[in-house]
Amino acid sequence: MEMMEAMARASVASSAQLRPCPSPRRNRCLPSSVRRPRRRGVACSASAADADVVDLFDAAKLTVDKFVKSGMVVGLGSGPASALAVQYLGTRLRRGSLTDIVAVTSSVLSASEADMAGIRASSYQEGTQIDFAFTDAEVIEEGTLAAVIGQRKTESGEPSFMVEKTMVKSADKLAFITGNDKYLTGVEGSFPVLVKSGNWIDTAEEIDDLFLGDAEVWRRPSFGTAGPLGGDHPLVTKEGHHVLDVIFTTPIPDLGQVAEKLEKIAGVVDHGIICSNQSYAVIASKGEVQVIEEKSPVIP
Repeated sequence: MEMMEAMARASVASSAQLRPCPSPRRNRCLPSSVRRPRRRGVACSASAADADVVDLFDAAKLTVDKFVKSGMVVGLGSGPASALAVQYLGTRLRRGSLTDIVAVTSSVLSASEADMAGIRASSYQEGTQIDFAFTDAEVIEEGTLAAVIGQRKTESGEPSFMVEKTMVKSADKLAFITGNDKYLTGVEGSFPVLVKSGNWIDTAEEIDDLFLGDAEVWRRPSFGTAGPLGGDHPLVTKEGHHVLDVIFTTPIPDLGQVAEKLEKIAGVVDHGIICSNQSYAVIASKGEVQVIEEKSPVIP
């Protein structure tokens, strides 16, 4: 554990020392041979990225330390922060500070992370009782802690958000891990909607009408970008369903209401919005971590 944290922090310290972010200067009359604005810009980005990783690592550690107890059944989610939490969980298991953990994975990705961390894990099966689960959230709605998952396209192309959503919603307690820039009032961006293949165009048009003027509806391709109809190679799940990306161009006033409206549309199988009564948000932000509970202030 200490080694992982030390390496992460050392990387940031080294970056800050060797690649400082300069203040912008105006009207510098230097020969082009000694001007290096592009390199300096990259250095700033690299340092910021290192800092973000350390912040997420701190949030991942706190998630495991605060919520995971010996003897629990723990659901392992997917994403960069979840991967760090899985690695840290593996460290605590090897050291013996946690014992008798039953780990359950929600995707090929989380199973791979568990294997690399030396954690024995099984795939989630419907009906499995989960004591605690964690996963990344691509965005969290401030106040309600409703969250969006499934925006990311996996390398295999197969969407895993359905299994992940079922797993985390079955947990007695759930923590979303993310950065402060994704904890928002008035969520924007996209979220996935799974629809039956038979009349997917009719379903897409009904969703489009429902959010007319506020969102666009595109069918997700299996690779690349193929326009609203998904091109010649649309993403099709093993059950034969299609994935629609509902892309909001204006802030969403209430994720919960959007979820309720979608669930009333014939042909909609599931979506990437999660509303849970026992959820927490673990927010990483510039050297500090906050744990927020629905309808409650920051937990000390």
